[in-house]
Amino acid sequence: MDPGERVPPSEITPASVYFNRKSFLRGAVAAASVATTAALYRRLNGRSEEVVEEPKLADLQGAGGAGAVGRAASDGYRVDEPMTSLGDITHYNNFYEFSTDKDGVAEEAKGFSTKGWRVVVGGLVGKPRTFDLEDLRRISPPEERVYRMRCVEAWSMVIPWAGFSLSKLLDRVEPLGAAKYVAFETLLDPTRMPGQRTGALDWPYVEGLRMDEAMHPLAILATGLYGRELPPQDGAPVRLVVPWKYGFKGIKSIVKITLVEGQPPTTWNSQAPHEYGFYANVNPQVDHPRWSQATEQRIGESARRPTLMFNGYGQQVARLYAGMDLRANF
Repeated sequence: MDPGERVPPSEITPASVYFNRKSFLRGAVAAASVATTAALYRRLNGRSEEVVEEPKLADLQGAGGAGAVGRAASDGYRVDEPMTSLGDITHYNNFYEFSTDKDGVAEEAKGFSTKGWRVVVGGLVGKPRTFDLEDLRRISPPEERVYRMRCVEAWSMVIPWAGFSLSKLLDRVEPLGAAKYVAFETLLDPTRMPGQRTGALDWPYVEGLRMDEAMHPLAILATGLYGRELPPQDGAPVRLVVPWKYGFKGIKSIVKITLVEGQPPTTWNSQAPHEYGFYANVNPQVDHPRWSQATEQRIGESARRPTLMFNGYGQQVARLYAGMDLRANF
């Protein structure tokens, strides 16, 4: 099937999945009727999509960097699956800082400026530093990483990200031995992010990884997709991508990275700890309390597909969780 074809409303994530997740937004989103949900997806399937072309990325490397062409698939840097269309990637977004409607984020984010962006990296490091965008570009040429993306809401995409391993940034600041976790923070600016003027979540959005997760080469700071700079609705100018975890771990528009000793608070885990765990590893054997995680709807396909353990990256990352109870540590 052509990846640009639309998903019939009957095959998309069930209404109970999408709207029940929102029920935790402090009562801001009421229980929605089936008719309302169908209307939402009719808009998704029938709307006119204006795809704004972002500037091309300079010096884009192949998956895994120079000389890694033969290893890309086995290392997990590239999946051999049809990529989701640019239209869907840029017009079907969870980014509550702009809107809680997936099909409304792109419009609300239009014109978002990243001029003068800074990322402050500190905490338990030997060389704390503030990076501007040019500093980030000097760390590494962008590498293409074609990853599966699995949302906790049981839908998925295949996205050709561009970026570099988070470990390369962390190496620059020289983590101390006491640093066991990495905490991330999104920009807090309600004048530029209208969703932050609501009580949808506790702002700013925060996330975290264990240090060994953050240092894994598959965990990247993404600065682009489809060979171009990252669009605002997808987390410009820099976001986290951790392909073996549910999508909400991929914090967007990062302004702060702090290395800490204890497990940091994370937004969705704080909102509903019995539903969204700190680890958030994709696991078809551990259901969400209100829906199954055994299958998923790939955007652009007509049938559901089985969900893969660790989103298909078990060969690369399962060792990180050896001996852990993945039901208790979900």
